[in-house]
Amino acid sequence: MSPFPSSASPTEDWRHLRLTVVDGVATVTLARPEKLNALTFGAYADLRDLLAELSRERSVRALVLAGEGRGFCSGGDVDDIIGATLSMNTAELLDFNRMTGQVVRAIRECPFPVIAALHGVAAGAGAVLALAADFRIADPSARFAFLFTKVGLSGGDMGAAYLLPRVVGLGHATRLLMLGDPVRAPEAERIGLLSELTDEGRADERAAELARRLADGPALAYAQTKALLTAELDMPLAASVEMDAATQALLMNGEDYAEFHAAFTEKRPPKWQGR
Repeated sequence: MSPFPSSASPTEDWRHLRLTVVDGVATVTLARPEKLNALTFGAYADLRDLLAELSRERSVRALVLAGEGRGFCSGGDVDDIIGATLSMNTAELLDFNRMTGQVVRAIRECPFPVIAALHGVAAGAGAVLALAADFRIADPSARFAFLFTKVGLSGGDMGAAYLLPRVVGLGHATRLLMLGDPVRAPEAERIGLLSELTDEGRADERAAELARRLADGPALAYAQTKALLTAELDMPLAASVEMDAATQALLMNGEDYAEFHAAFTEKRPPKWQGR
């Protein structure tokens, strides 16, 4: 995402989520616990715009996406979204579906790692938000459900048909997206959908620990690694190795690369600057 701002001023008034930033770690909490953090039109728009704003500011070095209450996110709100879409025309529906996809692109394209801290349900759009994150840390109560076919829609929603086969393979992705059956945390770990399975109730804690580790590390190296992982998914090998070479040449001119050598020589930990 571009770091160059437009005329619109940054805002701290995010009405559909809760944001805290401490020492380079942002925590974005979906905060409708009475609705299992079901998403509204405003929640989608806030997530899209918040990620763009944090990307421009370049002060955040890691982000945790979490849900308040009994679960992570139950997907789109049945009344506020599903009911409302029944009265929309095709152009309006296309605008809405493009917006939900923009949220996923924003998670994949922001220049900092995103960690989904999961407990309870991650269903529908909630499952795709978690899927789009760079890391998924869950406790044993977590369960995924890509429910789209169960409401008569395509399982390929919000980029799920692109991302999920690349995470768990085509066979598992076909089963999860076509049938929409829930996948509990132990199976999710077995098929590669989870980065880490924690003890009960520790997902938020472990996500915060990982975010702190990432925020204290070489931010530019992490950002470029994330960018290459996304960009090279569809590249032939020749293009990938050329992009890798160009990226490494740029980073070898960076301050962090020189700092590693100095720290190694002086037998001390590196002081990463993200430059």
